[in-house]
Amino acid sequence: MKESISQQWTERLNQVIPWGSSTCSKAPQLVPEEPGVIVRGERCRVWDADGKEYIDFRNGLGPITLGYQFPAVDEAIRAQLANGIIFGHPHPLECEVAEMLCAQIPCAEQARFLKTGGEALAATIRIARFYTGRDHIIQIGYNGWVNSLAAGGAQLPGQRSATVPGVPQALSSLHHAAQWNDLEEVERLFNEYTGQIAAVVIAADYAAIAQGETFYPALRELTRKEGSLLIFDEIVTGFRIALGGVQEYFNVVPDLAVFSKGMANGMPIAAYVGAKEVMAACDKGGTVISSTFGGETLSLAAAKSCLTVYSNQDVVRHLWLQGERMWGGLQDIFAEFGVPIEIRGFWPCPAFSVGSGADGSILQQFFRLAYKHGVSLYNVSYVNFSHQTADIDEALGRLRGACAEMEGGRNSV
Repeated sequence: MKESISQQWTERLNQVIPWGSSTCSKAPQLVPEEPGVIVRGERCRVWDADGKEYIDFRNGLGPITLGYQFPAVDEAIRAQLANGIIFGHPHPLECEVAEMLCAQIPCAEQARFLKTGGEALAATIRIARFYTGRDHIIQIGYNGWVNSLAAGGAQLPGQRSATVPGVPQALSSLHHAAQWNDLEEVERLFNEYTGQIAAVVIAADYAAIAQGETFYPALRELTRKEGSLLIFDEIVTGFRIALGGVQEYFNVVPDLAVFSKGMANGMPIAAYVGAKEVMAACDKGGTVISSTFGGETLSLAAAKSCLTVYSNQDVVRHLWLQGERMWGGLQDIFAEFGVPIEIRGFWPCPAFSVGSGADGSILQQFFRLAYKHGVSLYNVSYVNFSHQTADIDEALGRLRGACAEMEGGRNSV
């Protein structure tokens, strides 16, 4: 079988880039069915180097919330490009987007910008340590590679490690991993490190996110009692579960929060936001957090346009409704063909999991066949604003074919 152009790119990438990509989760694992590279996207579809089309639910691993080449956002980028990308002083967009975030996010009295979610979370951890005068951090979920410091914590999404390669033990010992919805473990850590916990940083378990209804309020009460800060990692949930993220959805206001993937339809930007008193910790005379590219205007222009579309066109409602059509429909197909895969969580960002007692490889087998049939999926998959009913129904038809092929393969064994 002749090697595809995409596979040739994979070989070239592996020669010059560790992992074959600068983003671990983007490196293809299911070749030859999975595309080695994607060269173009439009609305809710992408094309690989061989010209094969996929209905896409990876969405750049989350940032594409409106769709590829979304006109309003692309026009805003082009208009700003004509006036310059970055300057030696603040640009009005920096103020305007911060004002929009403060109007939309419950905890946000002030906002500041960086380029990636993990970087912004690192900023909130530094703020928490300065503000509280404490050193220890409790982390729940995956908070990005730069903050994956706790032994036993998530080193990548869904991947835990007893050790943290490349991190000195002295630093790792200040970070403590706790599991989602395990309040008892969080309380144990507070008791073990009495008066030493600066903050609890939490990213939702997307499959079990409904448990946040009780877990988030319990953490809010506990951190207030202990004099620690509560930091919400809203990199995935922000502008997706609700405009203001899980804090709006569950009506629990943290001290600090980070938003990123949903902010600018793919342009690189992150915001760390919070109460004015707490954010003062990184003001003049406080801890220094500074980046030349924090006020880069193309991403800010994209964010302003994106946030305007969210507000004016009820994007979040679309993500819930079309997510239900897509993932509820796929769950029905799994049941029809007896495929032991479950889709759990909220419709805008559900997670795939393998049913109890099933072979764990079944999920990878399904993803491989999904690629073969022209649908791009990930462990946490998303609809975007450009997924219309016809796109969803076409994707479900393609995935029905994938499940039928799986059934045929099992029956022939």
